[in-house]
Amino acid sequence: MFAKQRVKDIDLKGKRVLVRVDFNVPLAEGSVTDDTRIRAALPTIRYLIDHGARVILMSHLGRPASAEDLSHSLRPARRVLQRLIGRNVAFAPEVVGSEVEEAVDRMVDGEVLMLENLRFFPGEKANDPVFARQLAVLADVYVNDAFGAAHRAHASIAGVAALLPAYAGMLLTREIETLSRMLAAPERPFVAILGGSKVSEKLGVIEKLIDCVDTLLIGGGMAFTFLVAKGVEVGNSIVEPEWVGPAGRMLTCAAEKGVSLVLPTDFVVAAEVAEDAETRIVGREEILPGMKGLDIGPSTAELFKGEIAAARTIFWNGPMGVFEMVPFETGTKAVASAVARNNVAASIVGGGDSVAALKKFELEDRVTFVSTGGGASMKLLEGVPLPGVEALLDEEA
Repeated sequence: MFAKQRVKDIDLKGKRVLVRVDFNVPLAEGSVTDDTRIRAALPTIRYLIDHGARVILMSHLGRPASAEDLSHSLRPARRVLQRLIGRNVAFAPEVVGSEVEEAVDRMVDGEVLMLENLRFFPGEKANDPVFARQLAVLADVYVNDAFGAAHRAHASIAGVAALLPAYAGMLLTREIETLSRMLAAPERPFVAILGGSKVSEKLGVIEKLIDCVDTLLIGGGMAFTFLVAKGVEVGNSIVEPEWVGPAGRMLTCAAEKGVSLVLPTDFVVAAEVAEDAETRIVGREEILPGMKGLDIGPSTAELFKGEIAAARTIFWNGPMGVFEMVPFETGTKAVASAVARNNVAASIVGGGDSVAALKKFELEDRVTFVSTGGGASMKLLEGVPLPGVEALLDEEA
């Protein structure tokens, strides 16, 4: 299913191992506010330490304006990692160059060194071959454990992997195997729930899912583009006019393949997106001009909950509304709770907003698998090759 060589295939003793992790974590006042991605990398990091590797960690964080933008430094992530693994993590204030090379030369077996934010250097996103070579000289072996960035052809993802023996970390392996298995051999009924604002970002995923799911529940802002394709007036709700035609074709395709594609029957509407907005619940054909649909309504929530309860495989990506605001959180909370309550199904949640919703409603420990990569998981489900995976060594025959 995942025909790439893995970290456990390496003789690690004394090896300098350059590990691409995804420590793109949220910060507030210089502290990490959610350490999920750091925790996800721990199995690989601990395995490398326990087997005598000299572990060099690299990651991006946010979109810094320049190397002087210290609000995007990885130092807070280093502090969290030290606490989690219970040992010192050395820190290099640079990513490449003589000082970093000297720091690597001083390392001993089992030691960990974290490099500064890769995106402080333009060569990272540009996949600059010179920058990739500067990274590669630091190590004997490369390990990619950053599934959340595996869809990007950046220097630390694709460039350096072409210059060193390149292996998959444990998190990357688990992510790909879980998502691939879901598509290839789901227990049925297989119910997929898609939300978020834009059909354009998920049309490829919808096309793929229609080939393998039994039921597809559509919520969030993207539902309105589908409703317009059915001739429904949706007031001032978000619509992508250029995607109405493709949405209509997806409706036809689902019907032809016997897939139940379920759209909301009612909505919570308001004139503006605000915490103190005056809201109403209306049927989907009753949204007046000037009003916006900002959450699925109670009838839709009950409909979706019934489908989720009957499922034996569940995939959820995208909220049902503007769940960050209390007036519009109920639909997303209902879906999250329904997924969490179904303890006989394999439940897979992907995407930053869906994961944020699970955390908000304190349900993240009640699903089978939470993907760390929103964009990467969508590309994988579409069947698009991921540069970070393609660059790894193939399994030996």
